[in-house]
Amino acid sequence: MGVGTKKQREARVQQASNDDHPRIIALLGPAFVAAIAYVDPGNVAANLSAGAEYGYLLLWVLVLANLMAMLVQYLSAKLGLVTGRSLTSLVAESLGKREHSEQSQPGTRERRAGRLLYWAQAEIVTAATDIAEVIGGATALYLLFGTPPLLGGVIVGAFSLALLALQSPASQRRFEFVIMGFLAVITLGFLAGLFFTGLSIHEMATGIIPRFQGAPTVVLAASMLGATVMPHAIYLHSGLVRDREFRLDSDAATARHLTATRWDVAIALVVAGSVNIGMLCLAAEALQGVEGTDSIEGAHRAVTDALGPVVGALFGLGLLASGLASTSVGCYAGDMVMKDLLRFRIPVLWRRFLTLLPALVLLGFGAEPTWALIVSQVVLSLGIPFALIPLVLFTARRSVMGRWTNARALTVIAVICCTIIIALNIALVYLTATGAA
Repeated sequence: MGVGTKKQREARVQQASNDDHPRIIALLGPAFVAAIAYVDPGNVAANLSAGAEYGYLLLWVLVLANLMAMLVQYLSAKLGLVTGRSLTSLVAESLGKREHSEQSQPGTRERRAGRLLYWAQAEIVTAATDIAEVIGGATALYLLFGTPPLLGGVIVGAFSLALLALQSPASQRRFEFVIMGFLAVITLGFLAGLFFTGLSIHEMATGIIPRFQGAPTVVLAASMLGATVMPHAIYLHSGLVRDREFRLDSDAATARHLTATRWDVAIALVVAGSVNIGMLCLAAEALQGVEGTDSIEGAHRAVTDALGPVVGALFGLGLLASGLASTSVGCYAGDMVMKDLLRFRIPVLWRRFLTLLPALVLLGFGAEPTWALIVSQVVLSLGIPFALIPLVLFTARRSVMGRWTNARALTVIAVICCTIIIALNIALVYLTATGAA
């Protein structure tokens, strides 16, 4: 009784089989959410400035940066998939998360202090990112509709809260689809101008060859490459994969999901990388020699003057989508970091308010958007080692990854890439502090 007909039973068996072995396309999504960090308002200003000042000269920097980003985000996703844990939860455990065992172990206070300090730096990095993204979104509203900056910041915050309401374990797929939609708008908004300017294939081919043109290009390259990897994107990606609750009941299933993860990361980062490269090419074709392209407002004005109001409006729309999506993703990352490291979370409404407040204060006092982006970039640089070093260590440790531990060659490549990224971020902080950047 209640088991249905033979055909119904066979249909349920087939459905269960399909659930156990979903198509690869159904497994895509987390990398697209993380990829939003690579097309945030900070990247817009840097790429347009590089193209307007030096043409295609620094195209190779974006290509190299994107390849390194692919590796880092794959390792983050792999960690979450294989262990069923996020990077921050593993860090918390290594720093003595289990209070009941800490009471009988020496060094308990030191481990608890270490965990709190790690949470503090991760929270500061996420908050700094959010400031720049809210300001970027508010700037887009001003450029599109003349909205006062402070009101624009409130609108961006409210809209991002609505996006965050979509995010829950039961509706994560819906959240991913919405973010994918924003990524499509960002791509259209920032690349539309290329249909009017075209591309110089010869110049692009030359731009792939690594070279510099004086000290200023070295500083700009360090800025572009050093700020490629966002700490909150690394933390978040492992958590997004963990929360998908994949069924990994066999080595074959794990291998299949790792294949899907590689596709997910490759497609998402190719899209994000294409947007960044497209922005540089657009500036190289249409904005070379134009003054004022070192700021978002100036770049928008130059794009509008050179390519017309329609392309200018699409550019503003892309910037708005970038700000809205990236601030939502950043707020979600902060929520996950707090939950994993402190076993404590505050309601998302309060989190949104607290992280929005600094940006609103800056907007209220008339802070210059480009300056806010620079400060945000410096803070991000300080947080990079705390995300990259544990990521490489955990994915190379057999006690954590089991048979899916990184191959020696992959670990060596990861160490080299992370060393380059960390060194460039340290250089960027130094150059900014000394006024050379």
